[in-house]
Amino acid sequence: MRFSDVIGQSRTKAFLQQLHQGGRVPHALLLLGPTGSGSLALALAMAQLLQCEKAAGSEDMFGPTEPLTEPCGQCGACHKAQQFIHPDIHFSYPVISKDSKPAVSTDYLPAWRAALNENPYLDVNQWLQSINAENKQGNINKDECNAIIKKLSLKVFEGRFKILLMWLPEYLGNEGNRLLKLIEEPPEQTIFLLVAETQDRILNTILSRCQLVKTDTLSDDEVVEGLKRLRNLDDNRSRQIAFLADGNLNTALAMADNPAVDDSHLLIDWMRKCYRGFGPDLVKCTEDFAKLGRENQKQFLQYSLYFLREIMGFAVGSPNTPRLRPEEFQTAQNMAKLLGFDQIDRMAQLLNDNIYHIERNANPKVLFLDTSIKMNRIFKNN
Repeated sequence: MRFSDVIGQSRTKAFLQQLHQGGRVPHALLLLGPTGSGSLALALAMAQLLQCEKAAGSEDMFGPTEPLTEPCGQCGACHKAQQFIHPDIHFSYPVISKDSKPAVSTDYLPAWRAALNENPYLDVNQWLQSINAENKQGNINKDECNAIIKKLSLKVFEGRFKILLMWLPEYLGNEGNRLLKLIEEPPEQTIFLLVAETQDRILNTILSRCQLVKTDTLSDDEVVEGLKRLRNLDDNRSRQIAFLADGNLNTALAMADNPAVDDSHLLIDWMRKCYRGFGPDLVKCTEDFAKLGRENQKQFLQYSLYFLREIMGFAVGSPNTPRLRPEEFQTAQNMAKLLGFDQIDRMAQLLNDNIYHIERNANPKVLFLDTSIKMNRIFKNN
């Protein structure tokens, strides 16, 4: 991956490129940013730049040339890095036990390469489901830490550096203490690239040994650019999705990969029936939701949360212009007159819980019927 392939993040790209060009790359960088912002993609681009055979600069008949700020994409090292098979770029990420035995990252390396090729903006739930984790908790265990220590104790095989790219060091827990000495005093030509989303879950002793680089939430325009470039969507559909994705390109890509559903019409019809509370209507809605499939159910709930957020803006008198299409605007205004702040908050919490349950394969008929009944009670303020 090259920096030009990464969507947005112009500030962070420029900073990383300046570090390389000035020969000031620290031995441990921690890229911290929200899910779907591209922190992992940036780390992949940085790893390729560090290994690029032409990026270090050289000396010709006219004197020394400056280091590059972008991997050439043509040399052998770049070709291997782009396929995630460079022998001096090591990966570490959350995994689950395999056949009831502790597992390490290399046990899942083919799946990891496939996941990165498909979507370098993925989240941890997608990754764990791709390796059939089901309800198991992923982690980076002591066996993985010992494997890292062993890998980095070896000499450079063919690259300029030995690089460990660790995705989500939050999953180290206290096992991270095993790596403290290695991070503080790494072997020669060794660089750590850590990619995190939640700073509070990382050991302070690890944070203190890394240079922290924060990445930015993507703007709507950048998400639109990503959808056009990666999914070839038209401008109107891209902007509809960008509104819902709220800066998360991974969410936007997931929405783009599912058939378009008229979430606005579906939500308004469902809300009317929840308000009336007529049992047969609620059962019919539940059956319709069950036919959508899990990803479309999640997309519908995400749209519903977005819609409630805009209604809350009306309820509290926010001066910001609602990010709603004309056909949605009037409905949101009417609902804001009907619902109080506490009711909207209870609805949002209920829908957010539903996303969690759907990701864990809850029965959709039971889930949506239960939710419809609870929505009726919230409307009636019970």
